[in-house]
Amino acid sequence: MGKDLYKILGLTKSATLDDIKKAYKKLALKYHPDKNKSTGAEEKFKEIAEAYEVLSDPKKREKYDNFGEDAFKTGFDPSSGGGFSTGGNPGGFTYSFSSNDPRQTFAQFFGGSDPFATFFQNGSTGDFDSDDGLSGGNLGGTQFTNIGGIPFSFSSLNGSNKGFSTKQQMGKSRNLKQDPPVERHIEVSLDEVLKGCTKKMKLNRNVFDPLTGQSRREEKIMQINVKPGWKAGTKIRFEKEGDRKPDSIPADVIFIIKDKPHPLFKREGQDIVYTAKITLKDALCGGSVIVKNLENKSFKVNFDEVNPTTVKRISGQGLPNSKEVNQRGDLLVRFDIKFPERLSPDVKKTLFNCLP
Repeated sequence: MGKDLYKILGLTKSATLDDIKKAYKKLALKYHPDKNKSTGAEEKFKEIAEAYEVLSDPKKREKYDNFGEDAFKTGFDPSSGGGFSTGGNPGGFTYSFSSNDPRQTFAQFFGGSDPFATFFQNGSTGDFDSDDGLSGGNLGGTQFTNIGGIPFSFSSLNGSNKGFSTKQQMGKSRNLKQDPPVERHIEVSLDEVLKGCTKKMKLNRNVFDPLTGQSRREEKIMQINVKPGWKAGTKIRFEKEGDRKPDSIPADVIFIIKDKPHPLFKREGQDIVYTAKITLKDALCGGSVIVKNLENKSFKVNFDEVNPTTVKRISGQGLPNSKEVNQRGDLLVRFDIKFPERLSPDVKKTLFNCLP
Protein backbone atom coordinates (compact mmCIF):
# COMPACT_ATOMS: atom_id res chain seq x y z
CA MET A 1 0.00 0.00 0.00
CA GLY A 2 1.32 3.44 -0.92
CA LYS A 3 1.91 6.31 1.47
CA ASP A 4 -0.92 8.60 2.54
CA LEU A 5 0.37 11.93 1.24
CA TYR A 6 -2.38 13.84 3.03
CA LYS A 7 -1.44 12.23 6.32
CA ILE A 8 2.24 13.11 5.79
CA LEU A 9 1.25 16.79 5.66
CA GLY A 10 -1.25 16.42 8.48
CA LEU A 11 -4.21 17.11 6.16
CA THR A 12 -7.37 15.51 4.88
CA LYS A 13 -8.59 15.14 1.27
CA SER A 14 -10.70 18.26 1.69
CA ALA A 15 -7.57 20.42 2.16
CA THR A 16 -7.32 23.53 -0.01
CA LEU A 17 -4.19 24.56 -1.92
CA ASP A 18 -3.56 27.20 0.73
CA ASP A 19 -3.77 24.51 3.44
CA ILE A 20 -1.23 22.40 1.53
CA LYS A 21 1.20 25.30 1.18
CA LYS A 22 0.94 26.22 4.86
CA ALA A 23 1.44 22.61 5.93
CA TYR A 24 4.49 22.18 3.70
CA LYS A 25 6.04 25.41 4.87
CA LYS A 26 5.65 24.49 8.54
CA LEU A 27 6.95 20.94 8.21
CA ALA A 28 9.76 21.66 5.74
CA LEU A 29 11.23 24.27 8.05
CA LYS A 30 10.86 21.99 11.04
CA TYR A 31 12.54 18.95 9.44
CA HIS A 32 15.12 20.63 7.19
CA PRO A 33 18.22 18.41 7.68
CA ASP A 34 20.55 21.40 7.91
CA LYS A 35 18.71 22.54 11.03
CA ASN A 36 17.17 19.37 12.43
CA LYS A 37 19.81 16.76 13.26
CA SER A 38 17.45 14.20 14.81
CA THR A 39 17.30 10.67 13.43
CA GLY A 40 14.91 10.36 10.48
CA ALA A 41 14.62 14.11 9.87
CA GLU A 42 16.14 13.89 6.38
CA GLU A 43 13.79 11.11 5.27
CA LYS A 44 10.83 13.00 6.72
CA PHE A 45 11.97 16.12 4.85
CA LYS A 46 11.96 14.16 1.59
CA GLU A 47 8.48 12.69 2.23
CA ILE A 48 7.10 16.17 2.97
CA ALA A 49 8.55 17.55 -0.28
CA GLU A 50 7.13 14.71 -2.35
CA ALA A 51 3.70 15.02 -0.76
CA TYR A 52 3.71 18.75 -1.49
CA GLU A 53 4.79 18.29 -5.11
CA VAL A 54 1.93 15.90 -5.80
CA LEU A 55 -0.87 17.58 -3.85
CA SER A 56 -0.03 21.15 -4.91
CA ASP A 57 -0.36 20.24 -8.61
CA PRO A 58 -4.06 19.88 -9.62
CA LYS A 59 -3.36 17.22 -12.27
CA LYS A 60 -1.06 15.16 -10.07
CA ARG A 61 -3.46 15.44 -7.16
CA GLU A 62 -6.39 14.27 -9.29
CA LYS A 63 -4.46 11.18 -10.41
CA TYR A 64 -3.36 10.47 -6.85
CA ASP A 65 -6.93 10.87 -5.50
CA ASN A 66 -8.30 8.54 -8.19
CA PHE A 67 -5.68 5.79 -8.19
CA GLY A 68 -3.56 6.14 -5.06
CA GLU A 69 0.21 6.39 -4.79
CA ASP A 70 1.10 2.87 -5.99
CA ALA A 71 -0.88 3.17 -9.20
CA PHE A 72 0.23 6.78 -9.54
CA LYS A 73 3.92 5.81 -9.56
CA THR A 74 3.89 2.36 -11.20
CA GLY A 75 1.30 2.97 -13.87
CA PHE A 76 -1.15 0.32 -12.58
CA ASP A 77 -4.66 1.40 -13.58
CA PRO A 78 -7.51 -0.28 -11.69
CA SER A 79 -10.02 1.03 -14.22
CA SER A 80 -8.28 -0.87 -17.05
CA GLY A 81 -9.08 -4.26 -15.56
CA GLY A 82 -5.81 -4.65 -13.72
CA GLY A 83 -3.45 -3.69 -16.54
CA PHE A 84 -1.09 -0.79 -17.08
CA SER A 85 -2.16 2.40 -18.74
CA THR A 86 -0.61 4.03 -21.77
CA GLY A 87 2.73 5.67 -20.94
CA GLY A 88 3.28 3.54 -17.82
CA ASN A 89 1.05 5.64 -15.49
CA PRO A 90 -2.71 6.14 -15.16
CA GLY A 91 -4.07 7.96 -18.20
CA GLY A 92 -0.60 8.11 -19.74
CA PHE A 93 0.55 10.40 -16.88
CA THR A 94 4.23 10.27 -15.97
CA TYR A 95 5.53 11.53 -12.64
CA SER A 96 9.08 11.97 -11.33
CA PHE A 97 9.81 13.57 -7.98
CA SER A 98 12.17 16.52 -8.72
CA SER A 99 15.03 14.19 -9.61
CA ASN A 100 14.64 12.84 -6.09
CA ASP A 101 15.88 16.16 -4.63
CA PRO A 102 13.70 17.62 -1.84
CA ARG A 103 16.03 20.60 -1.53
CA GLN A 104 15.02 21.72 -5.01
CA THR A 105 11.40 21.78 -3.91
CA PHE A 106 12.40 23.69 -0.78
CA ALA A 107 14.38 26.30 -2.76
CA GLN A 108 11.57 26.81 -5.28
CA PHE A 109 8.99 27.28 -2.54
CA PHE A 110 10.97 29.78 -0.46
CA GLY A 111 12.76 31.54 -3.27
CA GLY A 112 16.14 30.43 -1.92
CA SER A 113 17.90 27.50 -0.30
CA ASP A 114 18.15 29.03 3.19
CA PRO A 115 15.27 31.16 4.47
CA PHE A 116 16.67 30.79 7.99
CA ALA A 117 19.39 33.32 7.16
CA THR A 118 16.66 35.76 6.21
CA PHE A 119 15.63 36.27 9.80
CA PHE A 120 18.85 35.81 11.69
CA GLN A 121 22.22 36.30 10.05
CA ASN A 122 23.99 34.21 12.62
CA GLY A 123 27.30 32.40 12.93
CA SER A 124 28.43 29.63 15.23
CA THR A 125 30.64 30.10 18.21
CA GLY A 126 33.19 27.57 19.25
CA ASP A 127 33.20 28.59 22.94
CA PHE A 128 29.76 27.22 23.65
CA ASP A 129 28.80 23.82 24.80
CA SER A 130 26.60 22.40 22.04
CA ASP A 131 24.10 21.14 24.61
CA ASP A 132 23.82 23.32 27.70
CA GLY A 133 20.94 21.32 29.14
CA LEU A 134 18.25 23.95 28.83
CA SER A 135 16.20 21.77 26.52
CA GLY A 136 16.30 19.28 23.72
CA GLY A 137 19.01 20.56 21.42
CA ASN A 138 16.99 20.48 18.21
CA LEU A 139 14.76 22.66 16.09
CA GLY A 140 11.24 22.86 17.45
CA GLY A 141 12.43 22.71 21.08
CA THR A 142 13.86 25.53 23.08
CA GLN A 143 17.54 24.67 22.79
CA PHE A 144 20.05 27.42 22.13
CA THR A 145 22.29 25.49 19.79
CA ASN A 146 20.49 25.17 16.47
CA ILE A 147 20.34 27.92 13.89
CA GLY A 148 23.18 29.63 15.66
CA GLY A 149 21.70 28.67 19.03
CA ILE A 150 18.19 30.12 18.65
CA PRO A 151 15.10 28.35 19.96
CA PHE A 152 12.02 29.43 18.05
CA SER A 153 9.31 28.18 15.72
CA PHE A 154 9.34 28.80 12.00
CA SER A 155 5.83 27.43 11.59
CA SER A 156 4.25 30.55 10.11
CA LEU A 157 6.95 32.59 8.46
CA ASN A 158 4.66 33.36 5.55
CA GLY A 159 1.34 32.12 6.77
CA SER A 160 -0.30 34.93 8.69
CA ASN A 161 -0.74 38.65 8.57
CA LYS A 162 1.28 38.90 11.79
CA GLY A 163 4.42 37.70 10.01
CA PHE A 164 6.20 39.09 7.01
CA SER A 165 7.05 37.96 3.50
CA THR A 166 10.01 35.58 3.26
CA LYS A 167 10.89 36.76 -0.25
CA GLN A 168 10.71 40.40 0.80
CA GLN A 169 12.95 39.72 3.78
CA MET A 170 15.44 37.79 1.64
CA GLY A 171 15.74 40.81 -0.57
CA LYS A 172 16.57 42.94 2.47
CA SER A 173 18.84 40.49 4.27
CA ARG A 174 22.00 41.61 2.51
CA ASN A 175 21.49 45.16 3.77
CA LEU A 176 21.04 44.25 7.43
CA LYS A 177 23.36 45.97 9.91
CA GLN A 178 24.71 44.35 13.04
CA ASP A 179 23.70 45.71 16.44
CA PRO A 180 26.52 47.19 18.58
CA PRO A 181 28.38 44.70 20.81
CA VAL A 182 26.99 43.96 24.26
CA GLU A 183 29.67 43.92 26.99
CA ARG A 184 29.47 42.30 30.42
CA HIS A 185 32.10 41.85 33.13
CA ILE A 186 33.01 38.57 34.79
CA GLU A 187 34.60 38.74 38.23
CA VAL A 188 37.37 36.17 38.60
CA SER A 189 39.27 35.57 41.85
CA LEU A 190 43.07 35.30 41.98
CA ASP A 191 42.70 31.65 43.00
CA GLU A 192 40.68 31.02 39.82
CA VAL A 193 43.25 32.85 37.70
CA LEU A 194 45.99 30.73 39.28
CA LYS A 195 44.51 27.38 38.24
CA GLY A 196 41.91 28.28 35.61
CA CYS A 197 38.20 27.64 35.95
CA THR A 198 34.89 27.36 34.13
CA LYS A 199 32.36 30.16 34.52
CA LYS A 200 28.70 29.86 33.61
CA MET A 201 26.98 33.14 32.87
CA LYS A 202 23.25 33.68 32.45
CA LEU A 203 22.29 35.75 29.42
CA ASN A 204 18.76 37.07 28.96
CA ARG A 205 17.82 38.30 25.51
CA ASN A 206 14.80 39.06 23.34
CA VAL A 207 13.98 36.64 20.51
CA PHE A 208 11.55 37.45 17.73
CA ASP A 209 9.01 34.67 17.15
CA PRO A 210 7.65 34.61 13.57
CA LEU A 211 4.72 32.49 14.78
CA THR A 212 3.26 35.32 16.84
CA GLY A 213 5.02 38.32 15.35
CA GLN A 214 6.11 39.18 18.91
CA SER A 215 9.38 39.05 20.85
CA ARG A 216 9.78 36.89 23.91
CA ARG A 217 12.35 36.87 26.70
CA GLU A 218 14.77 33.98 26.59
CA GLU A 219 17.54 32.74 28.87
CA LYS A 220 20.79 31.03 27.96
CA ILE A 221 23.58 29.68 30.12
CA MET A 222 26.91 30.56 28.52
CA GLN A 223 30.04 28.62 29.45
CA ILE A 224 33.40 30.40 29.58
CA ASN A 225 36.62 28.49 30.11
CA VAL A 226 38.95 30.84 31.97
CA LYS A 227 42.58 29.91 31.31
CA PRO A 228 45.29 30.16 34.00
CA GLY A 229 46.95 33.56 33.98
CA TRP A 230 44.27 35.50 32.12
CA LYS A 231 44.69 39.19 32.86
CA ALA A 232 42.02 41.68 33.82
CA GLY A 233 40.61 43.15 30.64
CA THR A 234 40.80 39.88 28.65
CA LYS A 235 37.81 39.74 26.29
CA ILE A 236 35.85 36.64 25.27
CA ARG A 237 33.62 37.23 22.26
CA PHE A 238 30.53 35.16 21.36
CA GLU A 239 29.45 36.11 17.88
CA LYS A 240 25.83 37.10 17.14
CA GLU A 241 24.36 36.02 20.48
CA GLY A 242 22.47 39.26 21.23
CA ASP A 243 18.77 40.02 20.76
CA ARG A 244 17.17 38.33 17.74
CA LYS A 245 15.29 40.88 15.65
CA PRO A 246 14.03 40.54 12.07
CA ASP A 247 15.53 43.85 10.95
CA SER A 248 19.14 43.51 12.16
CA ILE A 249 22.00 41.07 12.70
CA PRO A 250 22.32 40.05 16.37
CA ALA A 251 25.02 41.79 18.37
CA ASP A 252 28.17 40.04 19.50
CA VAL A 253 28.26 39.39 23.24
CA ILE A 254 31.61 40.18 24.86
CA PHE A 255 32.58 39.10 28.36
CA ILE A 256 35.46 41.02 29.99
CA ILE A 257 37.57 39.53 32.77
CA LYS A 258 37.61 41.63 35.94
CA ASP A 259 39.67 40.91 39.06
CA LYS A 260 37.63 40.02 42.11
CA PRO A 261 39.01 41.70 45.27
CA HIS A 262 41.16 39.38 47.39
CA PRO A 263 41.40 39.79 51.19
CA LEU A 264 45.23 39.53 51.21
CA PHE A 265 46.65 40.17 47.76
CA LYS A 266 46.47 42.66 44.93
CA ARG A 267 47.46 41.92 41.37
CA GLU A 268 50.07 43.66 39.26
CA GLY A 269 50.26 41.81 35.96
CA GLN A 270 51.62 38.35 36.78
CA ASP A 271 52.86 39.48 40.19
CA ILE A 272 50.79 39.48 43.35
CA VAL A 273 51.38 41.97 46.14
CA TYR A 274 51.12 41.34 49.87
CA THR A 275 51.28 44.25 52.30
CA ALA A 276 52.84 43.35 55.66
CA LYS A 277 52.01 45.54 58.64
CA ILE A 278 55.00 46.20 60.90
CA THR A 279 55.78 48.49 63.81
CA LEU A 280 58.00 51.52 63.60
CA LYS A 281 60.47 49.72 65.85
CA ASP A 282 60.74 46.80 63.41
CA ALA A 283 60.99 49.18 60.50
CA LEU A 284 63.93 50.93 62.13
CA CYS A 285 65.64 48.00 63.81
CA GLY A 286 64.78 45.07 61.55
CA GLY A 287 62.68 41.96 61.98
CA SER A 288 60.76 39.33 59.98
CA VAL A 289 57.27 38.48 58.74
CA ILE A 290 55.61 35.23 57.65
CA VAL A 291 53.92 35.46 54.23
CA LYS A 292 51.71 32.82 52.57
CA ASN A 293 51.21 32.52 48.84
CA LEU A 294 47.94 31.73 47.03
CA GLU A 295 48.54 28.02 47.59
CA ASN A 296 48.89 28.60 51.34
CA LYS A 297 52.61 27.88 51.39
CA SER A 298 54.48 29.90 54.03
CA PHE A 299 57.61 31.99 53.49
CA LYS A 300 59.71 33.83 56.10
CA VAL A 301 60.82 37.25 54.96
CA ASN A 302 63.66 38.87 56.95
CA PHE A 303 64.53 42.54 56.79
CA ASP A 304 67.09 44.80 58.42
CA GLU A 305 65.37 48.10 57.99
CA VAL A 306 62.55 49.22 55.73
CA ASN A 307 60.84 52.37 54.59
CA PRO A 308 57.48 52.89 52.84
CA THR A 309 59.04 52.17 49.42
CA THR A 310 60.82 48.93 50.38
CA VAL A 311 59.79 45.81 48.40
CA LYS A 312 60.87 42.22 49.07
CA ARG A 313 60.48 39.75 46.19
CA ILE A 314 59.74 36.00 46.41
CA SER A 315 60.45 34.65 42.95
CA GLY A 316 58.02 32.35 41.11
CA GLN A 317 55.15 32.61 43.61
CA GLY A 318 52.87 34.83 41.55
CA LEU A 319 50.39 34.05 38.77
CA PRO A 320 51.11 31.95 35.67
CA ASN A 321 51.75 33.38 32.23
CA SER A 322 48.64 32.71 30.12
CA LYS A 323 50.85 31.71 27.16
CA GLU A 324 53.48 29.82 29.18
CA VAL A 325 51.71 28.30 32.19
CA ASN A 326 54.97 27.03 33.71
CA GLN A 327 56.29 30.59 33.93
CA ARG A 328 55.01 32.45 36.98
CA GLY A 329 55.29 35.96 38.30
CA ASP A 330 56.58 36.87 41.76
CA LEU A 331 55.10 37.47 45.19
CA LEU A 332 55.96 41.03 46.20
CA VAL A 333 56.01 42.02 49.87
CA ARG A 334 55.48 45.68 50.68
CA PHE A 335 55.32 47.23 54.12
CA ASP A 336 52.77 49.27 55.99
CA ILE A 337 54.61 50.90 58.89
CA LYS A 338 52.39 51.51 61.88
CA PHE A 339 53.40 54.61 63.75
CA PRO A 340 52.60 54.86 67.48
CA GLU A 341 49.57 56.97 68.27
CA ARG A 342 51.39 58.85 71.04
CA LEU A 343 54.88 59.06 72.58
CA SER A 344 55.83 59.95 76.11
CA PRO A 345 58.08 62.98 76.64
CA ASP A 346 60.98 60.73 77.63
CA VAL A 347 60.68 58.62 74.47
CA LYS A 348 60.49 61.72 72.34
CA LYS A 349 63.62 63.07 74.01
CA THR A 350 65.46 59.79 73.46
CA LEU A 351 64.45 59.64 69.78
CA PHE A 352 65.39 63.24 69.30
CA ASN A 353 68.86 62.58 70.60
CA CYS A 354 69.29 59.29 68.67
CA LEU A 355 67.85 60.03 65.28
CA PRO A 356 69.88 61.99 62.78
